[in-house]
Amino acid sequence: MATAQTIDRALLGTICVILIVSIGVHLYDTTYFALTFAKEDGLVEYATAFGLLLCSMTFATHAGSLRRRGLTFAAVCTALYALVFFLGAGEEVSWGQRIFGWESGEFFLENNHQDETNLHNLVVGDLNLAKTVFGSGLTTVILLYLVALPLLYPRVGAIQRLVDKFAVPVPALRHTALAILTSLVIAVIDQSRKWEVYECIFSLLMLAIIVMPQNREHTR
Repeated sequence: MATAQTIDRALLGTICVILIVSIGVHLYDTTYFALTFAKEDGLVEYATAFGLLLCSMTFATHAGSLRRRGLTFAAVCTALYALVFFLGAGEEVSWGQRIFGWESGEFFLENNHQDETNLHNLVVGDLNLAKTVFGSGLTTVILLYLVALPLLYPRVGAIQRLVDKFAVPVPALRHTALAILTSLVIAVIDQSRKWEVYECIFSLLMLAIIVMPQNREHTR
């Protein structure tokens, strides 16, 4: 428990530092913010992928623990969460395409609007997955998870039982407060690349939630 609390506090502190630095860089030089600080394939983007990978690894560890406790259904659900975050980490860096310098296949050259090997930038007919599935829809789900669920979980028995059955880690109110603060700060930064910072903070916040959720005894 003490170790988990330390990790949680360290992650939340890191997020606060990232917010302060982001504001400072933006106020100091907007061009530097866009072309260096939050650039494509920059430190912020790779930090996001690393954070998502750590989320995946932590979920995988918890899945093993749940299985050993005989909670098979919860273990399977948690393993699926690990897979989702692993896919997210891979998607964030286009599965290492620019790191290793390999070319996209014909399908992605024809259907990916950035000519990259990933799914979230695919365009199928008139459907842009980045704007539909990975855009407003995903944002709504994340906001419900970060803001609504922490408030409803201790008050609505049906939601509590369902969430615990699926071993969904519930954000604590400190996580919710920081998520709201982050959203407000990002909203006032007038930069198209600010969303890279937002994604980075989300990956670290999610890791903190997985490590120290409200319902810790049901998720590991």
